[in-house]
Amino acid sequence: MLFSDFDLLPQSIEALKRQKIETPTPIQEKAIPLLLEEHDVIGQAQTGSGKTLAFSLPLLEFVDPKSAAIQAVVITPTRELANQIAEVIDDLGRVDQIKVLPVYGGRSRNPPISKRPQGGLVLVATPGRGVDLINRKAIDLSKVIYAVIDEADEMLDQGFARDVEKILKALEGDHITALFSATMPDWVHQASKKYLHQPKIVKVDSTPEEEPNIEHVGLKFPADRRMDVLESLLNKARDGSSIVFGRTKHGVKKLAKKLGNKGYSAVALQGNMSQNARDRVMKQFRDNEVSILVATNVAARGLDVDHVELVVNYELPENSELLTHRVGRTGRMGREGNAFTLIADSDHKKWRQLKKGLKDTIPVRPWKPERARR
Repeated sequence: MLFSDFDLLPQSIEALKRQKIETPTPIQEKAIPLLLEEHDVIGQAQTGSGKTLAFSLPLLEFVDPKSAAIQAVVITPTRELANQIAEVIDDLGRVDQIKVLPVYGGRSRNPPISKRPQGGLVLVATPGRGVDLINRKAIDLSKVIYAVIDEADEMLDQGFARDVEKILKALEGDHITALFSATMPDWVHQASKKYLHQPKIVKVDSTPEEEPNIEHVGLKFPADRRMDVLESLLNKARDGSSIVFGRTKHGVKKLAKKLGNKGYSAVALQGNMSQNARDRVMKQFRDNEVSILVATNVAARGLDVDHVELVVNYELPENSELLTHRVGRTGRMGREGNAFTLIADSDHKKWRQLKKGLKDTIPVRPWKPERARR
């Protein structure tokens, strides 16, 4: 099957052709026809399976570019993911001048919605900011005819379930609602009973070929050699990009500067940065202008960059779930990836606790410094 086999707008097909995208993924092949037929949908597929296009292409079929009202809303857990989704929809709807407005913490609390005379508005929001706008009556969702809750399982992890349900409750009249998730927590099923009408369940199990191909290894080393271990790993990562995870905002900033002074192409991403600075850093990394992103856990979720070759846990995270999400930033869309978790002598107790919550056994071996060449 090809995207041209779907009953999609010609401009959507052209936008896909510009990106050399012709064949739908399994979740796209199953979900798009149902959404085009105006069914509510619950879609389950692993991260990186193409869920964004699965809901974005049908979304544009229902947005009238001559109307200035908010006609579609997408709720997603992080600002980085909100920006990524907004970019996808903006590119698909460019010919019709569909306007996409991402709203999240760090941006103006009063988005310029009412000033626009026309242009089919799509709102992409994080749950907290979406609820804030509703509470302050800064947005009108009465004309929404298409709603998406993306990464529903992560919403639950981050305690957003109440906010998500409040947004769904604010929608009026007939509308299509789609929930997409990598897993199906109980609240998704509860929400489907309250806010979705006879939803079609679309579940795509990953095949062995589609499973992330990530080699994850723990490295033991003397406490005073942490930087040496990191450099040895970065020196071997030649073809792709690397993400180095640290624990604190200050530590991440300091480490990126230290790497820069050593000649590495590195930038920092952490929560104290302004939104403009975060957007600029992510653009540099996504466009391969820099090869190393040094980040706190802000990059562990919702960061979809397909050219990440290496993940290094420079410092251990707070829990095993964060470790899994960190490692999952590599090996995207069937590509191979490598991950290393650094375990100093002082980290052994915490590592033992983290291992208990991991699905797979992670091999641990001693780090061996490279021999100097003569």
